Amino acid sequence: MSAAGPSPVPLLELRGISKQFSSRLDIAARIAARLGAGAGPQTVHALDGVDLSVGAGEVVGLVGESGCGKSTLGRIVARILEPSRGERRWKDRPYSDYESPASRAERLAVQMVFQDPFASLNPRMRIVDVIGEAPVVHGLVPARERDRYVAEVMERVGLDASLAKRFPHQFSGGQRSRIGIARALAVNPRFLVCDEAVAALDVSIQAQVLNLFIRLREEFGLTYLFISHDLGVVRHLSDRVVIMYLGRIVESADSQEVFARPNHPYTQALLAEIPRLEATKRAYIPIKGEIPSPLAPPGGCHFHPRCPHAMPRCQAEAPRLREIAPGHLSACHLNDTP
Repeated sequence: MSAAGPSPVPLLELRGISKQFSSRLDIAARIAARLGAGAGPQTVHALDGVDLSVGAGEVVGLVGESGCGKSTLGRIVARILEPSRGERRWKDRPYSDYESPASRAERLAVQMVFQDPFASLNPRMRIVDVIGEAPVVHGLVPARERDRYVAEVMERVGLDASLAKRFPHQFSGGQRSRIGIARALAVNPRFLVCDEAVAALDVSIQAQVLNLFIRLREEFGLTYLFISHDLGVVRHLSDRVVIMYLGRIVESADSQEVFARPNHPYTQALLAEIPRLEATKRAYIPIKGEIPSPLAPPGGCHFHPRCPHAMPRCQAEAPRLREIAPGHLSACHLNDTP
């Protein structure tokens, strides 16, 4: 079942999205493999049948441990990567329907804000070029009006337009994050994929950037897929929370519902680890074991090697993501037991 959004026709919909990355062997490795002395190509199973829909104006927080496939999913949504299997739909039409020049605005409607604000900026380009290149190339702004347009975009995100001629290394981390947001906004998107957009920032700067996201959402009617491992950030910003584990969505619900009544054992374990300011002592019980390798994910439920409630069925059969309460989806065999 799809993690359905609030609107009858979602703005964005993913159906059965899977993604595998296969390594290419060099000449020596290929020779060794033919002689039986080496391993063959390895395949990373990054995503496994992900269904997700996001309604217009919604903020969906995508949460999970490092290596679970969050960033890969974000890049597939933003057209940076192509899925191995599955379908991506925008406004109830396949992505492939928007390949013509006449559909340029729809192709530009989904933009991405990257995790590392320094690595995602070309160090040889001035900020006026970083922000202004795409609008000019795509014909949104005449070249002669580029500087004026960039100044307007910079002011929207709280940057001093007089700094437009500087290079990325001349800005602080928080300012570079705002530059990344400005670059995404410059092509008039309707949907932003924010991949750990505040993870590299100090806490005080995080708050400023999060407040900027909230203001931009209200000002421009933006929709967000907000990828993070920080549950506190997700709770502050998101309307709905989607929990991912090893390439699969295991739970999805309204933000308040997830934090008040987590259903999946993995979600319960994640929430139990959130630091709290409490006078009473509590036992800290981490999730046992390490997240399995995506090179060889376990059969059945991917979480069963670490789950305190695992039973034989969990090893043999992958649970289906289904509705356990209005708007609350979970993929756990415990929901089938009386």
